[in-house]
Amino acid sequence: MSWTVDPMHTQVEFSAKHMGIMTVKGAFTGVSAEINFNEDDFTASSVQATIDAGTLSTHDERRDAHLKSPDFLDVERFPTITFKSTSIEHAAQDQYTMAGDLTIRDSTRPVSLEVVYSGQAKDPMGNMHAGFSAYTTINRKDWGLNWNMALETGGLLVGEDVKLALEVEAVKAAQAVAA
Repeated sequence: MSWTVDPMHTQVEFSAKHMGIMTVKGAFTGVSAEINFNEDDFTASSVQATIDAGTLSTHDERRDAHLKSPDFLDVERFPTITFKSTSIEHAAQDQYTMAGDLTIRDSTRPVSLEVVYSGQAKDPMGNMHAGFSAYTTINRKDWGLNWNMALETGGLLVGEDVKLALEVEAVKAAQAVAA
């Protein structure tokens, strides 16, 4: 059964170290996805997601502009980030490991996400919703996001590891998205 992401109740967040001492967090607000959700066997499900890279926000205009520039995401040349699942394995109870291909700046690499299925609920209008949380850490250099600056005290300005955290609420297809 096909499900779609409810954008009002979905967050795609990222975080990375700044100067090795502080974690900077941000989010992408433009997210769409189609989820082929097999309710009887989650491992037979699949996901295709697209993120509008230009919707990146860290709540600092100067930093956001730099992250959107050719030094990092280059959103003018590469306006989207995509993910397509390739397999889902059951780990424990409502926990799964989802493998897939993540494409950033036209570079596609495999990633593995730890997924927690939170269950389903029907909203007051009768629409069925399902909740998922997913987490992974990627090395930004694997996708050509190489810009950095050496610090006088040693170390680098921007950490290489980027943590991704997703909170996804999906709605069964052919149903209206409730506010």
